[in-house]
Amino acid sequence: MHKWLALVVLAALPPAVVGQESWTSPDSATMARARALLRTVPLIDTHNDLPYSLFERFGGDLSKVDLRRSEPKLAADIPRLRAGMVGAQFWSAYPSFDSLKTGGALRQALRAIDVVHQVVRQYPEFGWASTADDIERLFKEGKIGSMIGLEGGEGIDNTLAALRLFHTLGVRYMTLTHFGTLDWADAATDHPRHHGLTEFGEEVVRELNRVGIFVDISHVSAETMRDAIRVSQAPVIFSHSGARAINSHVRNVPDDVLVSLKKNGGVVMVNFIANYVPRTAPAWLARRDSVAEALRAELNDGAEIARRQAEWERRNPHPRGTVADVADHIDHIKKVAGIDHVGIGSDFYQEDFTAMSIGLEDASKYPNLFGELLRRGYTDLEVQKVAGLNLLRAMREMERVAARLQQTPRTDD
Repeated sequence: MHKWLALVVLAALPPAVVGQESWTSPDSATMARARALLRTVPLIDTHNDLPYSLFERFGGDLSKVDLRRSEPKLAADIPRLRAGMVGAQFWSAYPSFDSLKTGGALRQALRAIDVVHQVVRQYPEFGWASTADDIERLFKEGKIGSMIGLEGGEGIDNTLAALRLFHTLGVRYMTLTHFGTLDWADAATDHPRHHGLTEFGEEVVRELNRVGIFVDISHVSAETMRDAIRVSQAPVIFSHSGARAINSHVRNVPDDVLVSLKKNGGVVMVNFIANYVPRTAPAWLARRDSVAEALRAELNDGAEIARRQAEWERRNPHPRGTVADVADHIDHIKKVAGIDHVGIGSDFYQEDFTAMSIGLEDASKYPNLFGELLRRGYTDLEVQKVAGLNLLRAMREMERVAARLQQTPRTDD
């Protein structure tokens, strides 16, 4: 593309999203009420990437870090979890999609799971939770119940035997895909190959039901969402997603799926990441990508492309959204699926707090969201449901389904 044509493309793009985003905390009485409610039920967050953070910064060597001290460059530490009043946490075990090419997906999953085990053993502030009852018991003991979410079905390396072993290691949900489409399931952010789940993908869902692991359909395509809900006998979850009617990113949940989720008994755990929260983020992302494409067409100098892209982003700041935008997602899910089908899945994952919505920058900030819900007129019980009661109810039903299915032995290994 000639330089003049690149400039024409840039000029033709829609106006960038500009403006200062801000959020004002509710009054002190409302915030005190929010904190009081979080002392009555466990606040359960279904997605935090601390294990990945520990690998990124310390190579998984826990002797190099003390989680009892402030570690602002990690996705969580004990002081922030305590300030945020977290009662239970699903820690994300993430095998990279690229590990499929090297045959290392199963190894990466085991490595991440091992880090969680090390953390729980090392710090008495944490306790191992295998069941919903364990979560409530540990909450009463003043400990943070810990479970594992396997973020990406690539981690089972196409074998149900690995899935069963993961259950014994503490995995209590598995995200069917991450960003890439697998041999047996389409991802939201990749080219569809199967129009949802393959026959083996449906078998994965059935086996998750049988062993007692939540089917997690964050990251998957809408067709995969629909297939998983159709096949699953137990409630499914979205461990870190939002409402597509509020933010149109393909990672978020369409309304027809929310309706099906209500019938299934599942829960959408709402995330705080800027890309998926404010209404304006998808348009900003599209514009940023168009600018990058035009710069690549104009220039052959990678450093200059990066400089200009950074300058454009400085002039056109990324819309992060605020606590109020996250509450908008909860409002919408409540409206379409019902108050029994929404919870919290923050997706804290990196040291750059600007990746998260304003007012929910780190694990100390959860009370802000519940204060916002109270300000909007949510009842005490509704706040308690969003905080943890909904996930506990779905987990108990998932456990009941597993107990029933296990009465019939498998015959097809």
